[in-house]
Amino acid sequence: MRILRREVPKWQTPIVTLMAETYASPFRVLISCILSLRTQDATTAEASGRLFALAETPDQMLKLTKARIEKLIFPVGFYRTKAKTLVEICRVLMENYSGKVPDEIEELLKLRGVGRKTANLVVTLGYRKPGICVDTHVHRISNRWGYVRTKNPAATEFVLREKLPKRYWIEYNDLLVSLGQQVCRPISPKCSQCPIKTYCQKVGVTTTR
Repeated sequence: MRILRREVPKWQTPIVTLMAETYASPFRVLISCILSLRTQDATTAEASGRLFALAETPDQMLKLTKARIEKLIFPVGFYRTKAKTLVEICRVLMENYSGKVPDEIEELLKLRGVGRKTANLVVTLGYRKPGICVDTHVHRISNRWGYVRTKNPAATEFVLREKLPKRYWIEYNDLLVSLGQQVCRPISPKCSQCPIKTYCQKVGVTTTR
């Protein structure tokens, strides 16, 4: 973890993390995370910027039509579905949470389109509360290291909650996503460039660069 802390700043920051650092708003973290699903970071950043320029809060978002939101967030993946999801999330936030994004994972999971990955991101990046966000990068790399042996991201999260020291929880996702995007790729990882290759068991790795 100390090595990754030193090396990761040299690489590109994941978009949702950048949003959290830039705006320090749980609502923006939540919305940008929804937009980022199956969408490239550059596209997410541009779409989020256009949307937040007109709507920074749930009540402001609800003043926009679904068609307007679709236009603002295009061309993110599944933009029509996501526009509908954003409207529903904002409606529920206003009706059930007085316009405030919940800071508990179980409450966040009640929102349309919010899974454990998104809920953990909101809790950790939006509220700086302990949580472990596990996406495909975190799941893959944790298993590749040999640190866990799990079949899916959900299982990885719960094993990490038992095994990973709590002081690393919040930053774990950021560090591994950056590593996964730049070096520890799904196929033919760049092991020759990896700053922590000495500590990696390379579980399941057959071809490297």
